[in-house]
Formats: sequence, C-alpha cells, structure tokens
Amino acid sequence: MTDPTSTTRATVAAFLDAVHARDADAAAACFADAARYANVPHEPVIGPDGVRGLLAPILARSSRVRWDIVTAAYDQNRAFLERVDRFWIDGREYAIECNAVVEVDPTSGLITAFRDYVDLGVWRARLNGVLDR
Repeated sequence: MTDPTSTTRATVAAFLDAVHARDADAAAACFADAARYANVPHEPVIGPDGVRGLLAPILARSSRVRWDIVTAAYDQNRAFLERVDRFWIDGREYAIECNAVVEVDPTSGLITAFRDYVDLGVWRARLNGVLDR
C-alpha cells in the first residue's frame, strides 16, 4: 500500500534541504507558479520569484541555516510543521520558534501555499538589527 502522504513529505523535505543548503533558487523551485508564501503577518509573496525574493536575503546573509522540525503532521496535501529556525550570522546563532502550514499539490509535487507563523517582535528583538549591518 502506498503512503498517501509520501508526495507531501518529499516536497517538504526538498524545500527544507534547499533552505539548509542556502539555495534560494532550489527552494523557489519547490513552489507552483501561483503559490502564496505568507510570512504572517506580512502580505504573501506569489510564485517562485516571490519566494526567491523573500528567502534570498536571509539565506545569503547566513553562513549556515537549519530549520529543525519539532513536531510534524502530514496528510495527502498538507503538512503542519512546528519548527525552530536557526540562522548563523557573523558567527552567532539566531533561533526563532515557528509554525507552518504547507499545502502541496499531490499531482505536481509542488507547494501551492505556505503559511509561516512567527512572533516577529521576538524575532526582531533577537536579531537586534544584525540584518541591517
């Protein structure tokens, strides 16, 4: 019997691998043309170009990136991910707790929606302006 969550799991894994490799192009390639990536509470970006534009600055600024999954739940076209996102910038680790809902088209194997929930006040306080330097 085939696991009905296998496409969703593989798509999420490919996206996370690209993030860990700090490869914004490979991360963007995991998204459908009309996909929406919402880094809540900001307005969503649309499609691979929007995702690339959203991720490229932080991935390029970091010497290492690791999004650790704390808990995950999958169904045929959706993943719920509790994460701790870790970025190493100028030799220092910055971490933030996140939750994501990822929707995947099981036919194409592409992400159609990604909603990331993070406390931006906590994240900005932890960064303390490091991205502006």
